[in-house]
Amino acid sequence: MLGGNRYGKSGIRLVRVDRSAAWHDLVDLTIDVTVEGHFAAAYVAGDNSAVLPTDTMRGTVYALAGQGPVGEPEAFGLRLAGHFLDTMPAARLARIDLVAHPWGRIEVGAIPHPHAFTAGAGWRRTATVTSTGAEAWVVGGVTDLVVLKTAGSAFEGFLRDRFTTLAETGDRILATSVTARWRYTETGADWSGSFEAVRRALVETFAAHDDSRSLQHTLYAMGEAALAACPEIDELRMVMPNRHHFPVDLEPYGQSNDGSVFVATDRPFGVIEGEVVRPGASPPGRAWG
Repeated sequence: MLGGNRYGKSGIRLVRVDRSAAWHDLVDLTIDVTVEGHFAAAYVAGDNSAVLPTDTMRGTVYALAGQGPVGEPEAFGLRLAGHFLDTMPAARLARIDLVAHPWGRIEVGAIPHPHAFTAGAGWRRTATVTSTGAEAWVVGGVTDLVVLKTAGSAFEGFLRDRFTTLAETGDRILATSVTARWRYTETGADWSGSFEAVRRALVETFAAHDDSRSLQHTLYAMGEAALAACPEIDELRMVMPNRHHFPVDLEPYGQSNDGSVFVATDRPFGVIEGEVVRPGASPPGRAWG
């Protein structure tokens, strides 16, 4: 018997340039489209009459982008989800995942150029829109937000067993690559303003949390700050891998390490995850998939 099923088109690359004025605006997105509904006949009996080709999904993204400015990722995701639910009778749910690739304006003589850009910071803005037609949920986010501080973090008093060899430290390098996703309470938020408020709260709290006892401790502080900075969100979920930096033993070279020479290791690595929820938050519905 067929269980749950879904289908769609992934990795749709969209670049749109608004040339309506001398000051050009550039949007660069990667988009995934997923639909769920009454598609069992395609799987069980080979009946494709309810199946919209995934190539049409790809074309739809470009066609809607050609009708006017794309705008915010969240807003474009809502447009796409609504379109697929309207045009696919068998669809009961549409999910749109968007990743925005940042570009910054090149400055010429300290003046931003109107139509020349350079690749932006390593982090990327993300958005996920899920809609049933009757209800819709929007999740914003940021991924690959790499942060590091050289002091203000400790890791002491942890559980030990006979295989524990890690030394305690009262001060260390703390580095991570933050992936954060947050659930909006409505579908008409100030998307850019909310995104920047959350991103700034995450970064500034990471830096200012100088009594950090662990990455877990800092994660929770960052989540609380994000909720305080953005009243339009109810819940924030974070994944923060620990990018380890270990002091190098310089004794074989006849030197002592005064805490200035480290080796950065990319694996294995610890992964810290957590959810911070506003008291009395509304149920998440299908927001998280």
